Amino acid sequence: MWFFTGYRLVTGYPVNVRFPVTTKLTPPLEVFVSLTVRRILPEDVALMEPFLDMFAQAFDDLDAYSAKRPSVDYQQGLLASDYFIALAAFRNNEIVGGIAAYELKKFEQERSEIYIYDLAVAASFRREGIATAMIEELKRISAERGAYVIFVQADTGIEDEPAIALYSKMGEREDVLHFDIAVPRS
Repeated sequence: MWFFTGYRLVTGYPVNVRFPVTTKLTPPLEVFVSLTVRRILPEDVALMEPFLDMFAQAFDDLDAYSAKRPSVDYQQGLLASDYFIALAAFRNNEIVGGIAAYELKKFEQERSEIYIYDLAVAASFRREGIATAMIEELKRISAERGAYVIFVQADTGIEDEPAIALYSKMGEREDVLHFDIAVPRS
């Protein structure tokens, strides 16, 4: 794992990002606020409620993230699976960011890709390096799993411009089309 102290990338454990905050006091006082990024494991299933709450608020989509929440058994099974990765960013024990990702094992070669399905940071914590810290931790996990790439899609609306800027900084952009194919309900 890695952590960011001051403005240097340092190898270590656990993932810890520190952001300087300057106050208006005389003399100037520098305070460091700590951020921890870690995987949510099956035994952490109780964290899934605040994790989903953070996504609902960050995306302003209470219906999608709150209306039909899965059972605790479903969530534990998902967290225990070998294909789902949930990462949470914590500040003072509060979830302020999260990634929901899936490992997709390829059929043409013995390797996998990691797909970031959702990435969110609470509105009051954006532009502080939290998304970057979570992606860096996902890169470490992906390397451990033997994945050769992480991919993510972003919408082209003005509200996604910060996400597009982040992803452009971290990887190579591909212009692709995305289609949702409806599945008939029985």
